[in-house]
Formats: sequence, C-alpha cells, structure tokens
Amino acid sequence: MEISGTILSVLPEQSGEGRNGPWRKQDFIIETGGQFPRKVCVSVWGDKIDQFGVKEGEHITASVNIESREFNGRWYTDVKAWKIGRQQSAEEVQAGSSASGTPPPVEAPPPSEEPLPPLSEEDDLPF
Repeated sequence: MEISGTILSVLPEQSGEGRNGPWRKQDFIIETGGQFPRKVCVSVWGDKIDQFGVKEGEHITASVNIESREFNGRWYTDVKAWKIGRQQSAEEVQAGSSASGTPPPVEAPPPSEEPLPPLSEEDDLPF
C-alpha cells in the first residue's frame, strides 16, 4: 500500500534493547492531500532511518505495511514504511529545469481569431 503526502513532523528517534538485541525506531506524521486530508503516523525501523532521512515539508510517497496486534485485550496498529519515494513540487521542477540548462517547454501559440468560412447548404461529405 502507498501513502502520498507532505511530512508535517518528524518525531524523535526511539531506541532500546530487546531479546533480539538493540532496536531503533522513528515516527513521522504525513498529511495526505485531497478534499479530506488525513494525518497518518508512519514508523521507520533500524537502518532505514538513516537511509530514508526524511525531513519536514518534504513531499513523499511511502510504501507501507499495515499490521495490527493484540496485547492484553487491546489492539494496536503499526504503519511501517519499507520504501520512500521523493516527489518534486512544481517550483522544484521549474528550478531544476532552469538550473540544468534545459529550456522550459515551448507552449503552442494561441489559436487564430479569424472566423471560419460560412457553411454551405450543400455538403460534400458522402454520408
């Protein structure tokens, strides 16, 4: 599953010692777009924290796994990111094309304002 949006907040990294050794986890809040935006807390575990290096204000697409588990009669849901893709905003795309020396796209000229010839009563079409 993928979630796309803007990172609102990067929470402090958490770490500890478990029965399988040390662990690291970092959460961030992503806000989706659209008419009814949603805020989702996404977790990144282990070395992916350094690999992804998410920052507030970035536009990303996170590939996530969603999993729920029960503990003492209560249910807890995790949204774990396993891949992060960066999205460029319109300003970044324009800045990137001008900085790379690529000319901006050429726009087509506006249509001519000349009137069309009048239609005749007789039609040349075979149907």
